[in-house]
This record gives sequence, C-alpha cells and structure tokens, in this order.
Amino acid sequence: MAKGNGSPRAATRTAAPEANAARTPVAYGDTRLPAPLRTLLDRLDVSAMDFSGSVHLRLVAEPDGAWDVDIRHEDAKVRPARTRQVPEATLSADLATWTQIAGDVGGAMGAFRAGRLVVRHNLHTGIGFLAATNGDRRSTRLQFDSVETPAGRISVVGAGAGDPLLLIHGLGATKGSFLTTLAALAPAFRVVALDLPGFGDSYKPLRASFDARFFAHAVVATLDALGIERAHLVGNSLGGRIALEVGLHYPQRVGRLGLLAPSLAWRRERPWAPLVRALRPELGLIQLTPRWAVEGFVHRLLPAATNTWVRAGVDEFLRAYLTPRGRVAFYAAARQIYLEEPHGAAGFWTRLAHLEPRALFVWGKQDRLVPIGFAAHVKQTLPSARHLELDCGHVPQLERPQETHTALAAFLRAAPLSSITPTPYNAVLRRLVEDVAPPE
Repeated sequence: MAKGNGSPRAATRTAAPEANAARTPVAYGDTRLPAPLRTLLDRLDVSAMDFSGSVHLRLVAEPDGAWDVDIRHEDAKVRPARTRQVPEATLSADLATWTQIAGDVGGAMGAFRAGRLVVRHNLHTGIGFLAATNGDRRSTRLQFDSVETPAGRISVVGAGAGDPLLLIHGLGATKGSFLTTLAALAPAFRVVALDLPGFGDSYKPLRASFDARFFAHAVVATLDALGIERAHLVGNSLGGRIALEVGLHYPQRVGRLGLLAPSLAWRRERPWAPLVRALRPELGLIQLTPRWAVEGFVHRLLPAATNTWVRAGVDEFLRAYLTPRGRVAFYAAARQIYLEEPHGAAGFWTRLAHLEPRALFVWGKQDRLVPIGFAAHVKQTLPSARHLELDCGHVPQLERPQETHTALAAFLRAAPLSSITPTPYNAVLRRLVEDVAPPE
C-alpha cells in the first residue's frame, strides 16, 4: 500500500486547503480578450503547473486572433500576440471550442483528444496551463509537478485517487504519451506519469548507463520521493521493459504490470552488435543531422502525423532530441535495447521466467517495432501472463484507447494493492544474488 496518497505536490510542498486555494492575479490592461479565454485566465492557479521562473505561451481563438500570456509564480500578464516572439507552447481552437472548455471542467482534454484543440511545441506547458485554468481545486485534480530523487529531478503529472498507478513512457517519448491513460484511469486509481531521466522535463545525466537496470532504480527512487510503497506499473515500449525490470528486481514494490508493446531482448542474431558496442552515445553531444532531416524522419516513422496526439508526440520527441543531453540519452537507451543479452544466467529471457508480479501483455498486430511474434515466446517463458492482441501499431493507449484502458482497468482492479502479499525481503536478496552470480 502507499505510504501517502502519492500526490506529486504532497511530496514536494504542502498544498493550501482546497477552500483557500488562491487564484493567480492576471493583468489584462486594455487587452480585448474573448470571454471564454478571460474566464479561463480568471481561474488561473499556477500551483497546478510545474515551471521555474516564467512561462510564455500563446492562446489562439480562431478567427478572433491570438494573445500571449506571460505567467510567473506570482502573477500573469496578457497582451496581443507578438509574432516575433516564439512561445513555449501554443494552444489553438475555434471560439466555440474555447467556450465549451471554459464551461466544462473536463472539456479541455476531450477537445484535445478529438482534435478540436491543438497544443504544439511544449506539451508539458500547454496541458499544464489547461490544468491550471480548469477551476478544479480538489486534491484529485490534474497536477504537474516535480520530485527530487538522490540522482536528480523527476518531472511528473498526476490525478485521481485510489491505489497508486505509475505510467512509464517509451523511448523518445515523454509522460505526455500517457495523458489519455491518465484521464481514463484517474477515476479508479491515483495515477502518476513520469518523465524518465534523460527525457522530457526530468534531469538528463551524461554518463548514465540508460539500461533497464538504471531506469528501474530511477522508477523506485521516484516512488520513494512520492511516498509510495507499492504501485501498479504500466509501461509502453521501453517503459514496458523498465516495468518488467522493476518487477524482477523490486517485486515487493509492484502490484501488477500492464505491458503495452514492451521492448524485449532480441532472440535472433544481432549482426550489428560489434559496431553498436563501438559507437559512443556521447556523439549525441554533436548534432550531426540537420533539424529538418530529423523532423522528416520522425514524420515518416509516424505517417499518421495529422493526428493531434501524434503531432504532439513529434513535438515532444524533438524538444528533447534537439538538445545535446537529450540526444545522448536517446542514443544510449536505444543502444542498450539492441545490445541486451537474451540468454545465459543474466539474460533477459532466463530472468523473465522468474517474474513474480502478475502481468498483462498488450500487443499490436500491426506493430513494426515489437512484432507480435514475441507473444509466443512470452507465453512459453511466462505461462502465467495474460495477453491481449489489438489491431494497432506500437502505441496501443493512443491507437486503441478504449480497448486498452478497459483491459488495464479490469486487470488492475482485480488485485487491490492491499490484497497483494509482499515478496519476503530474503527472496529479493536471493534474486539479486542469482542475477549477478557468474555462470557455472
């Protein structure tokens, strides 16, 4: 069970009582602002956001115009948009959609999912603004925050109440890839999505290993910082591999595992392994590829880039990748995925057979990155696992959200954390010893 409620903000500062929650003063000057935007800004509460210093964002109400909002911790200012100043985030919608958002606390996420509201550039800032202006003062509201771990700062977003559930994104993604999951499962769980070290708005070390073990330690450190003793884990792609590693090394901290197209160790020959071992991730400190070429590659990889969520995901990928430390993290993590040993005493598939937490694997029949053929190997290695096959690609929570979230909710609710017996500590020590013991 959780030591506390798992609230990001509760872990970093004491929140004011809900009844006394203060709104942030906004200076409008003589700006003629559409009524729904004014309604939103009148409800601004920056305690739901997570930023340092100030934030500059742009609100576009078609066809009325655009306005820039400069937000600080103490106040905010509104003025007509200045085209020469590049905002950190741009939120665009027609006036009817803004009116709906202003009148409905939950309307913003619905409009975003439907594509009527477009958030570009920095999803963390854009969705954080929507969370700060929805008028919700409950402790279960959507909140962006950060927690300090011994290694560095981890950026998180959370909502809801109930058993803790931690969401772990994939390679090149951020916590934004799980916003739909957070919204869908928050009514039943206290859901927290994090940015892994090296990605999004979390700290970005240069000399970390960025392998599954490193990320698993970071996940457990985040649980500690949030005051959570045990949580269900849901991960996509690399996040699924990390969730498995937490389950293997820290079974006493895990309830159940939801694994969405998890990246798994290659079983076939890896002809490029010697070259990949020789390449150093530190080469990422130098941007060898022009930005336009990187953007073109990402859009070709994600041909459905007209989708609102995919466009936002491309923005999030580029936001980290186009920084030296973000590139190092991306290259290092990708390198570790390719080089992971499948067999032997410490091999992934050998260890997977000893996984103790119950697991649900969700596979995409059209997945080109983690082919559904892996399902047969998992069934043979881990017979206790459950499986769900969907007609989608590599990101089930975005491509088939209803089926994915319905399955996750049913699987996780079937085992409340209070009913799960912790793994004895001596069993944890035995597992760690077995993992590092040299083969006979």
